[in-house]
Amino acid sequence: MEVSFFAIERLLNYTFKNKRLLHEALTHPTSDGSSSYQRLEFIGDAALGLALTNHIFLVYPHLDPHWLTLLRAANLSNEKLARVAALNHLYQFFRHNLDYLDDLVREFTDAVRQENTSVAHRGSIKAPKVLADLLESLAGAVYLDLNFDLQSFWVVFRHLLEPIVTLEELEKNLPVSMLYELCEKKGKEIDIVNCKKETEDVASVCVDGAFVVSSSCQQKEIPKLNAADEALPISHMMESDVIDEQLHIQNPKQKLDSLCVNKKWPKPSYSIQELGPPHERKYVCSVQIETRECVLYKVGEEETKVKAAKSSAASVILQALQQSK
Repeated sequence: MEVSFFAIERLLNYTFKNKRLLHEALTHPTSDGSSSYQRLEFIGDAALGLALTNHIFLVYPHLDPHWLTLLRAANLSNEKLARVAALNHLYQFFRHNLDYLDDLVREFTDAVRQENTSVAHRGSIKAPKVLADLLESLAGAVYLDLNFDLQSFWVVFRHLLEPIVTLEELEKNLPVSMLYELCEKKGKEIDIVNCKKETEDVASVCVDGAFVVSSSCQQKEIPKLNAADEALPISHMMESDVIDEQLHIQNPKQKLDSLCVNKKWPKPSYSIQELGPPHERKYVCSVQIETRECVLYKVGEEETKVKAAKSSAASVILQALQQSK
Protein backbone atom coordinates (compact mmCIF):
# COMPACT_ATOMS: atom_id res chain seq x y z
CA MET A 1 0.00 0.00 0.00
CA GLU A 2 2.91 2.35 0.61
CA VAL A 3 3.85 2.03 -3.07
CA SER A 4 0.23 2.81 -4.00
CA PHE A 5 0.17 5.84 -1.72
CA PHE A 6 3.36 7.21 -3.26
CA ALA A 7 2.05 6.72 -6.82
CA ILE A 8 -1.28 8.41 -6.07
CA GLU A 9 0.34 11.34 -4.28
CA ARG A 10 2.73 11.83 -7.19
CA LEU A 11 -0.21 11.76 -9.62
CA LEU A 12 -2.05 14.39 -7.58
CA ASN A 13 1.07 16.34 -6.70
CA TYR A 14 -0.32 16.33 -3.18
CA THR A 15 0.85 14.72 0.07
CA PHE A 16 -1.86 13.39 2.38
CA LYS A 17 -1.75 14.38 6.00
CA ASN A 18 -4.05 11.48 6.91
CA LYS A 19 -2.94 8.38 4.98
CA ARG A 20 -5.92 6.40 6.28
CA LEU A 21 -8.18 8.42 4.02
CA LEU A 22 -6.20 7.32 0.98
CA HIS A 23 -6.26 3.71 2.20
CA GLU A 24 -10.05 3.92 2.56
CA ALA A 25 -10.49 5.52 -0.87
CA LEU A 26 -8.82 2.55 -2.55
CA THR A 27 -10.78 -0.17 -0.73
CA HIS A 28 -13.92 -1.92 -2.02
CA PRO A 29 -16.53 -3.28 0.46
CA THR A 30 -15.56 -6.83 -0.59
CA SER A 31 -12.06 -6.36 0.83
CA ASP A 32 -12.24 -7.80 4.36
CA GLY A 33 -11.32 -5.99 7.53
CA SER A 34 -11.22 -2.41 6.27
CA SER A 35 -13.50 0.57 5.82
CA SER A 36 -14.71 0.84 2.24
CA TYR A 37 -14.68 3.77 -0.17
CA GLN A 38 -18.46 4.29 -0.18
CA ARG A 39 -18.67 7.25 2.22
CA LEU A 40 -15.74 8.98 0.51
CA GLU A 41 -17.41 8.38 -2.85
CA PHE A 42 -20.52 10.11 -1.52
CA ILE A 43 -18.72 13.25 -0.35
CA GLY A 44 -16.36 13.22 -3.35
CA ASP A 45 -19.27 13.23 -5.78
CA ALA A 46 -20.66 16.34 -4.05
CA ALA A 47 -17.27 18.08 -3.90
CA LEU A 48 -16.57 17.49 -7.59
CA GLY A 49 -20.05 18.70 -8.51
CA LEU A 50 -19.78 21.94 -6.55
CA ALA A 51 -16.18 22.66 -7.59
CA LEU A 52 -16.93 22.12 -11.28
CA THR A 53 -20.12 24.15 -10.97
CA ASN A 54 -18.16 27.07 -9.51
CA HIS A 55 -15.63 26.76 -12.34
CA ILE A 56 -18.08 26.89 -15.25
CA PHE A 57 -20.19 29.55 -13.49
CA LEU A 58 -17.14 31.85 -13.44
CA VAL A 59 -15.82 30.90 -16.89
CA TYR A 60 -19.21 31.53 -18.55
CA PRO A 61 -20.70 34.52 -16.67
CA HIS A 62 -23.59 35.04 -19.12
CA LEU A 63 -24.52 31.43 -19.85
CA ASP A 64 -28.06 30.39 -18.92
CA PRO A 65 -28.66 27.57 -16.39
CA HIS A 66 -29.72 25.04 -19.04
CA TRP A 67 -26.33 25.16 -20.76
CA LEU A 68 -24.48 25.30 -17.45
CA THR A 69 -26.26 22.09 -16.45
CA LEU A 70 -25.32 20.39 -19.71
CA LEU A 71 -21.68 21.45 -19.30
CA ARG A 72 -21.56 20.11 -15.76
CA ALA A 73 -23.10 16.81 -16.86
CA ALA A 74 -20.62 16.45 -19.74
CA ASN A 75 -17.66 16.93 -17.42
CA LEU A 76 -18.89 14.80 -14.52
CA SER A 77 -20.70 11.92 -16.23
CA ASN A 78 -19.82 8.37 -15.21
CA GLU A 79 -18.30 7.97 -18.67
CA LYS A 80 -15.96 10.94 -18.30
CA LEU A 81 -14.88 10.06 -14.74
CA ALA A 82 -14.31 6.42 -15.67
CA ARG A 83 -12.06 7.51 -18.54
CA VAL A 84 -10.05 9.71 -16.21
CA ALA A 85 -9.57 6.77 -13.82
CA ALA A 86 -8.60 4.45 -16.69
CA LEU A 87 -6.09 6.84 -18.28
CA ASN A 88 -4.43 7.43 -14.90
CA HIS A 89 -4.18 3.70 -14.02
CA LEU A 90 -6.09 4.12 -10.74
CA TYR A 91 -7.61 0.64 -10.86
CA GLN A 92 -4.26 -1.08 -10.32
CA PHE A 93 -4.25 0.32 -6.76
CA PHE A 94 -7.81 -0.79 -5.99
CA ARG A 95 -8.28 -3.44 -3.26
CA HIS A 96 -11.26 -5.75 -3.92
CA ASN A 97 -12.36 -9.40 -4.17
CA LEU A 98 -14.42 -9.28 -7.37
CA ASP A 99 -12.50 -11.04 -10.12
CA TYR A 100 -15.04 -10.27 -12.85
CA LEU A 101 -14.27 -6.56 -12.53
CA ASP A 102 -10.74 -7.09 -13.82
CA ASP A 103 -11.87 -8.16 -17.29
CA LEU A 104 -14.47 -5.36 -17.55
CA VAL A 105 -11.97 -2.69 -16.59
CA ARG A 106 -9.22 -4.12 -18.80
CA GLU A 107 -11.48 -4.18 -21.87
CA PHE A 108 -12.67 -0.62 -21.27
CA THR A 109 -9.18 0.70 -20.53
CA ASP A 110 -7.72 -0.85 -23.69
CA ALA A 111 -10.47 0.74 -25.79
CA VAL A 112 -9.95 4.17 -24.22
CA ARG A 113 -6.20 4.12 -24.79
CA GLN A 114 -6.69 3.33 -28.47
CA GLU A 115 -8.86 6.38 -29.08
CA ASN A 116 -7.29 9.26 -30.99
CA THR A 117 -9.08 12.08 -29.20
CA SER A 118 -7.99 13.91 -26.08
CA VAL A 119 -11.54 14.83 -25.05
CA ALA A 120 -13.56 12.14 -23.30
CA HIS A 121 -16.51 11.38 -25.55
CA ARG A 122 -18.68 8.31 -25.59
CA GLY A 123 -16.92 5.23 -26.91
CA SER A 124 -17.81 1.78 -28.14
CA ILE A 125 -17.59 0.06 -24.73
CA LYS A 126 -19.74 0.90 -21.72
CA ALA A 127 -17.75 2.38 -18.86
CA PRO A 128 -17.63 0.25 -15.67
CA LYS A 129 -19.22 2.34 -12.92
CA VAL A 130 -16.60 1.21 -10.43
CA LEU A 131 -14.00 3.37 -12.18
CA ALA A 132 -16.09 6.52 -11.74
CA ASP A 133 -16.76 5.51 -8.11
CA LEU A 134 -13.04 5.10 -7.53
CA LEU A 135 -12.26 8.58 -8.83
CA GLU A 136 -15.04 10.10 -6.70
CA SER A 137 -13.77 8.34 -3.59
CA LEU A 138 -10.28 9.67 -4.26
CA ALA A 139 -11.77 13.16 -4.63
CA GLY A 140 -13.54 12.67 -1.29
CA ALA A 141 -10.28 11.69 0.38
CA VAL A 142 -8.54 14.83 -0.89
CA TYR A 143 -11.50 17.02 0.12
CA LEU A 144 -11.54 15.66 3.68
CA ASP A 145 -7.77 15.82 4.01
CA LEU A 146 -7.96 19.51 3.07
CA ASN A 147 -10.56 20.02 5.84
CA PHE A 148 -13.38 20.72 3.33
CA ASP A 149 -11.50 23.57 1.64
CA LEU A 150 -13.22 23.56 -1.76
CA GLN A 151 -10.90 26.06 -3.43
CA SER A 152 -7.78 24.13 -2.43
CA PHE A 153 -9.47 20.89 -3.46
CA TRP A 154 -10.09 22.25 -6.97
CA VAL A 155 -6.46 23.36 -7.27
CA VAL A 156 -5.32 19.82 -6.44
CA PHE A 157 -7.89 17.85 -8.41
CA ARG A 158 -8.65 19.97 -11.48
CA HIS A 159 -5.75 18.74 -13.65
CA LEU A 160 -7.08 15.17 -13.49
CA LEU A 161 -10.27 16.26 -15.26
CA GLU A 162 -8.39 17.94 -18.11
CA PRO A 163 -9.27 18.51 -20.84
CA ILE A 164 -12.46 20.02 -19.44
CA VAL A 165 -15.28 19.95 -22.00
CA THR A 166 -15.89 23.49 -23.24
CA LEU A 167 -19.09 25.11 -24.46
CA GLU A 168 -17.84 24.95 -28.05
CA GLU A 169 -17.16 21.21 -27.80
CA LEU A 170 -20.52 20.65 -26.14
CA GLU A 171 -22.40 22.49 -28.90
CA LYS A 172 -20.55 20.53 -31.57
CA ASN A 173 -21.53 17.19 -30.01
CA LEU A 174 -24.79 18.27 -28.40
CA PRO A 175 -27.14 15.71 -30.04
CA VAL A 176 -24.83 12.86 -29.05
CA SER A 177 -24.39 14.15 -25.50
CA MET A 178 -28.12 14.71 -25.02
CA LEU A 179 -28.98 11.26 -26.38
CA TYR A 180 -26.59 9.51 -24.00
CA GLU A 181 -27.80 11.62 -21.07
CA LEU A 182 -31.45 10.85 -21.88
CA CYS A 183 -30.90 7.10 -22.18
CA GLU A 184 -28.83 7.06 -19.00
CA LYS A 185 -31.72 8.68 -17.11
CA LYS A 186 -34.12 6.04 -18.48
CA GLY A 187 -31.76 3.19 -17.58
CA LYS A 188 -31.27 2.23 -21.22
CA GLU A 189 -28.07 1.11 -22.90
CA ILE A 190 -27.20 2.99 -26.07
CA ASP A 191 -24.70 2.12 -28.76
CA ILE A 192 -23.74 4.23 -31.79
CA VAL A 193 -22.06 1.97 -34.35
CA ASN A 194 -19.90 3.51 -37.07
CA CYS A 195 -18.99 1.74 -40.30
CA LYS A 196 -17.88 2.47 -43.85
CA LYS A 197 -20.18 1.81 -46.81
CA GLU A 198 -18.51 2.46 -50.16
CA THR A 199 -17.57 6.17 -50.07
CA GLU A 200 -19.76 7.13 -47.10
CA ASP A 201 -19.54 6.82 -43.34
CA VAL A 202 -22.62 5.32 -41.68
CA ALA A 203 -23.70 5.73 -38.06
CA SER A 204 -26.45 3.55 -36.56
CA VAL A 205 -28.14 4.15 -33.20
CA CYS A 206 -29.25 1.13 -31.15
CA VAL A 207 -31.04 1.32 -27.80
CA ASP A 208 -31.04 -1.80 -25.62
CA GLY A 209 -29.82 -3.75 -28.65
CA ALA A 210 -32.69 -2.62 -30.90
CA PHE A 211 -32.00 -0.59 -34.04
CA VAL A 212 -33.49 2.92 -33.90
CA VAL A 213 -32.14 4.99 -36.79
CA SER A 214 -29.10 5.43 -39.05
CA SER A 215 -27.52 8.23 -41.07
CA SER A 216 -24.80 8.38 -43.73
CA CYS A 217 -22.56 11.08 -45.18
CA GLN A 218 -19.12 11.45 -46.76
CA GLN A 219 -18.00 13.69 -43.88
CA LYS A 220 -16.82 11.51 -41.00
CA GLU A 221 -18.45 13.23 -37.99
CA ILE A 222 -21.76 14.23 -39.60
CA PRO A 223 -23.53 10.82 -39.63
CA LYS A 224 -23.08 10.36 -35.87
CA LEU A 225 -24.50 13.81 -35.12
CA ASN A 226 -27.42 13.40 -37.56
CA ALA A 227 -28.29 9.92 -36.32
CA ALA A 228 -28.25 11.09 -32.71
CA ASP A 229 -30.39 14.11 -33.61
CA GLU A 230 -33.00 11.89 -35.29
CA ALA A 231 -32.94 9.38 -32.42
CA LEU A 232 -33.53 11.99 -29.71
CA PRO A 233 -37.32 12.38 -30.07
CA ILE A 234 -37.75 8.62 -30.51
CA SER A 235 -35.71 7.78 -27.42
CA HIS A 236 -37.48 10.52 -25.47
CA MET A 237 -40.84 8.87 -26.07
CA MET A 238 -39.82 5.32 -25.24
CA GLU A 239 -41.94 3.75 -22.50
CA SER A 240 -43.64 7.04 -21.76
CA ASP A 241 -47.19 8.29 -21.80
CA VAL A 242 -46.44 11.43 -23.79
CA ILE A 243 -48.89 10.56 -26.52
CA ASP A 244 -51.84 8.23 -26.84
CA GLU A 245 -51.51 5.36 -29.34
CA GLN A 246 -55.01 6.11 -30.66
CA LEU A 247 -54.24 9.76 -31.48
CA HIS A 248 -55.82 10.79 -34.78
CA ILE A 249 -54.32 13.74 -36.59
CA GLN A 250 -57.38 15.95 -36.92
CA ASN A 251 -57.00 19.62 -36.11
CA PRO A 252 -53.24 18.92 -35.68
CA LYS A 253 -52.27 22.40 -34.53
CA GLN A 254 -54.89 22.37 -31.78
CA LYS A 255 -53.90 18.83 -30.73
CA LEU A 256 -50.24 19.80 -30.57
CA ASP A 257 -51.04 22.84 -28.43
CA SER A 258 -53.12 20.67 -26.12
CA LEU A 259 -50.36 18.06 -25.86
CA CYS A 260 -47.82 20.69 -24.85
CA VAL A 261 -50.15 22.08 -22.20
CA ASN A 262 -50.76 18.58 -20.76
CA LYS A 263 -47.04 17.81 -20.61
CA LYS A 264 -46.21 21.30 -19.28
CA TRP A 265 -43.99 22.05 -22.28
CA PRO A 266 -43.66 25.56 -23.75
CA LYS A 267 -45.99 26.36 -26.66
CA PRO A 268 -44.80 25.08 -30.07
CA SER A 269 -42.68 27.56 -32.03
CA TYR A 270 -43.54 27.88 -35.75
CA SER A 271 -41.34 29.37 -38.47
CA ILE A 272 -42.61 30.12 -42.00
CA GLN A 273 -40.46 30.17 -45.15
CA GLU A 274 -41.81 31.66 -48.39
CA LEU A 275 -41.03 29.90 -51.67
CA GLY A 276 -41.45 30.86 -55.33
CA PRO A 277 -42.46 34.09 -57.10
CA PRO A 278 -45.35 36.24 -55.77
CA HIS A 279 -47.90 34.87 -58.25
CA GLU A 280 -47.03 31.25 -57.31
CA ARG A 281 -46.21 31.75 -53.66
CA LYS A 282 -45.90 28.64 -51.49
CA TYR A 283 -45.09 28.23 -47.83
CA VAL A 284 -43.12 25.71 -45.79
CA CYS A 285 -43.42 25.70 -42.02
CA SER A 286 -41.13 24.20 -39.38
CA VAL A 287 -42.19 23.56 -35.80
CA GLN A 288 -40.10 23.20 -32.68
CA ILE A 289 -41.02 21.91 -29.21
CA GLU A 290 -38.78 22.34 -26.18
CA THR A 291 -39.23 19.55 -23.64
CA ARG A 292 -37.43 19.25 -20.33
CA GLU A 293 -34.80 16.99 -21.87
CA CYS A 294 -34.49 17.79 -25.57
CA VAL A 295 -35.75 19.85 -28.51
CA LEU A 296 -38.04 18.26 -31.10
CA TYR A 297 -37.99 19.75 -34.60
CA LYS A 298 -39.89 18.86 -37.81
CA VAL A 299 -40.66 20.46 -41.19
CA GLY A 300 -44.04 20.22 -42.92
CA GLU A 301 -45.01 19.96 -46.60
CA GLU A 302 -45.24 22.83 -49.07
CA GLU A 303 -48.65 24.53 -48.98
CA THR A 304 -50.32 27.45 -50.73
CA LYS A 305 -51.51 29.03 -47.47
CA VAL A 306 -49.73 29.84 -44.22
CA LYS A 307 -52.43 28.23 -42.11
CA ALA A 308 -52.19 24.99 -44.07
CA ALA A 309 -48.39 25.01 -43.78
CA LYS A 310 -48.60 25.30 -39.99
CA SER A 311 -51.13 22.47 -39.86
CA SER A 312 -48.83 20.33 -42.00
CA ALA A 313 -45.88 20.92 -39.68
CA ALA A 314 -47.98 20.13 -36.60
CA SER A 315 -49.27 16.95 -38.27
CA VAL A 316 -45.75 15.76 -39.16
CA ILE A 317 -44.42 16.15 -35.62
CA LEU A 318 -47.52 14.51 -34.12
CA GLN A 319 -47.14 11.55 -36.50
CA ALA A 320 -43.49 11.21 -35.48
CA LEU A 321 -44.49 11.19 -31.81
CA GLN A 322 -47.26 8.70 -32.45
CA GLN A 323 -44.97 6.31 -34.36
CA SER A 324 -42.31 6.49 -31.66
CA LYS A 325 -44.91 6.01 -28.88
